[in-house]
Amino acid sequence: MKAVRRFTVRAGLPESLAELETLATNLRWTWHPHTQDLFAAIDKGIWDRLGDPLRLLAEVPASRLDQLADDESFLGHLAQASDDLRRYLSEPRWYQQRRSELSGQGRMAESIAYFSMEFGVTEALPNYSGGLGVLAGDHLKAASDLGVPLIGVGLLYRSGYFRQSLSLDGWQIEHYPVLDPNGLPLSPLVEPSGAPILVHVAMPGGRVLRARIWKAQAGRVPLLLLDSDVDGNDDDLRGVTDRLYGGDQNHRIRQEILAGVGGVRAVRTYCELTGHPQPEVFHMNEGHAGFLGLERLRELMSAHQLSFDEALSAVRAGTVFTTHTPVPAGIDRFPVDLVQHYFGDGALLPDVDLRRVLALGAEDNPGMFNMAHMGLRLGQRANGVSKLHGHVSREMFGGLWPGFDTEEVPITSVTNGVHGPTWTAREMASVGMDLDDHGLWELRCQLRKRLVTEVRRRVREAWLQRGASPLELAWTDTVFDPDVLTVGFARRVPTYKRLTLMLRDHDRLRALLLDPDRPAQLVVAGKSHPADDGGKALIQQIVRFADEHDVRHRIVFLPDYDMSMARYLYWGCDVWLNNPTRPLEACGTSGMKSALNGGLNLSIRDGWWDEFYDGSNGWAIPTADGVSDPLRRDDLEAAALYELLGSQVAPLFYDRTDGVPRQWLAMVRHTLSSLGPQVQASRMVEEYVERQYTPAATAVELADAEGFRAARELAAYRVRLSGSWPHVRVTNCELSLNGSDTPVLGERVSVRASVELAGLTPADVQVQAVIGRVSDNDELFDVVTVPMNPDGDGRYAAEVSLPHAGSLGVTARVLPNHELLASPVELGRVVFAG
Repeated sequence: MKAVRRFTVRAGLPESLAELETLATNLRWTWHPHTQDLFAAIDKGIWDRLGDPLRLLAEVPASRLDQLADDESFLGHLAQASDDLRRYLSEPRWYQQRRSELSGQGRMAESIAYFSMEFGVTEALPNYSGGLGVLAGDHLKAASDLGVPLIGVGLLYRSGYFRQSLSLDGWQIEHYPVLDPNGLPLSPLVEPSGAPILVHVAMPGGRVLRARIWKAQAGRVPLLLLDSDVDGNDDDLRGVTDRLYGGDQNHRIRQEILAGVGGVRAVRTYCELTGHPQPEVFHMNEGHAGFLGLERLRELMSAHQLSFDEALSAVRAGTVFTTHTPVPAGIDRFPVDLVQHYFGDGALLPDVDLRRVLALGAEDNPGMFNMAHMGLRLGQRANGVSKLHGHVSREMFGGLWPGFDTEEVPITSVTNGVHGPTWTAREMASVGMDLDDHGLWELRCQLRKRLVTEVRRRVREAWLQRGASPLELAWTDTVFDPDVLTVGFARRVPTYKRLTLMLRDHDRLRALLLDPDRPAQLVVAGKSHPADDGGKALIQQIVRFADEHDVRHRIVFLPDYDMSMARYLYWGCDVWLNNPTRPLEACGTSGMKSALNGGLNLSIRDGWWDEFYDGSNGWAIPTADGVSDPLRRDDLEAAALYELLGSQVAPLFYDRTDGVPRQWLAMVRHTLSSLGPQVQASRMVEEYVERQYTPAATAVELADAEGFRAARELAAYRVRLSGSWPHVRVTNCELSLNGSDTPVLGERVSVRASVELAGLTPADVQVQAVIGRVSDNDELFDVVTVPMNPDGDGRYAAEVSLPHAGSLGVTARVLPNHELLASPVELGRVVFAG
């Protein structure tokens, strides 16, 4: 029989154990071993099975809780954990210390809102699909550890993403469990009367989308999640937050409107309710939440009687946009008529001109609205998620800044990081680098053995789900060998990640797996988007190969990849494999997590590995650059992968002295010491604070001061600029070699230019000398720019050191200049000589 209604009953705790509720609902326990030990002490069997404090407290017998309520040792442990959490939540940390250091040199934000469509904080809160969400969760955790005053904002999905199983023939099957928020580490925002606080978002036809606000607490950082499954919503609106990345474009735009517009309203409500400072800086983690900028425009226009352009100046000052996609196909785009449907009647954003909204998302195709373009136009500061991805993003979005070289496009990069305390095995974190070679090798073998045990359990469970009989599964007890080189490959399954590159030559792969002296074993995991049959076909290919009797003890596909499985893989794999088509991996962080545990990366030089690979911390798979045929490219790069595994990786792993692979461990030590600090999310968040949040907070203070004086002035400046810019001219540009017929590298030369400003003042512009190498068609590259100083009567001059030997060229250019611009390139306006 089926239940007609689902509900959750939380455990009633004896008074002396009341603090267990606080410890269970603050997600700091997910990265705090002492608190985990406390819950394990309640009932280790239940803890090992569930790994979730709230579910443990719901299942543990009341008699056990009564026993612990009088256990002085346990109560002491509880008091210690509670005191430690209170200190953690209240003491000054890096951010507070940095603020005092910066006194008078820049303004650090009192509050930052961080919007993401998914958050992977813990498997106990299954609100994520993959890397984007886990990155967002790690961002919150690192911000908490550093004391950064962040507020996370997203949606609560009643079915999460999906649970994955396999059919008998290896096809992915999706299951959507129904989640009860009352059974999750969440608390509702409520009125003093106890009634839930709702956010209201206007929908077409006079309807209203209502959403409840749930709060998770990740250490010091609150995470607000909006839930549309509430009384009062029509059935279709109740389902807006049913599934992550589910439904059609109509469903998707409703989700993104709720996340952006409703998310801002949720933050405002939370801050008013709790006294938390209202955010000054808003960070969009991808374009999904881009509509938040429109709501902030509406707020400013309504509350301060600003024009659209004046409000836009203020909004841009405090907005940071992070793009995670290196391909146009990865960008959310909606038909313009769908955007008009939701914004056209003015109910959602009163007094905001629909034409201005559509212009923010405009792209080359006039029928489409581009969320990334809107994010870039609403955010004064933008970044990719690795150095290589920053370059790719500048190329991809360069059309928004016509006339500028790719490297001048104002998109920087902050390379992703991972939260070390979450992803590092406890043993490795506590003793790793202090061990001698025998001790370190013993620890790595212990972690590999733990993975093998988990692989065997999951393989058996997967075959039972596929319909096998327990009587025919004795072979699963000997799947994998704890002494064999173990390679891991686990990630989402879009085509560019090339899940099946390892299968290009079955015979060569089989030879590597079954080598009598130096065998390898391969664990593979990953989910394909439910609508991506191509991705599901790739999974099926892997599964069918792994089902073959001669290799099934050496290669496995583990279904239902999530954070709990991932830890075993990161801890136990000797080698982490990553073979995307370069440069289509924006960053990729799974290999970082493996590196923190002494795993060595074997990867295409893409994403983070392109900048952090140093020749001694793993292996770079050669890329077939210049080969346009994708099948031939795959063949070449697969052959390079097989060659590396067979001739370098496996020999190094099995070359032993006194039973220990000394050279292998030298690479492991180098990885831990050199790579370990670079891949930390704390490094990433510190960079966001220094490069993005603090400049944004400083700009917001300037924009908002004196009744938004600077924001109003910037809007007026842009109007003047629009009128004058078509008539600005550089009428003359001359180079003086200062008497030398044959200048030498580094010699200083004079550049002079005459400029007609068409009514603008010298303070309104920057005039620059540009000098660099010159191609056969007179195009400049490898340029150096130097400001030119006004010399009266429209003349400008500069002294320039010659930056290169060989054939050089020079020109002069004019760019906008205003104190609220983050860079003169920002407005996409430039006039060149000639």
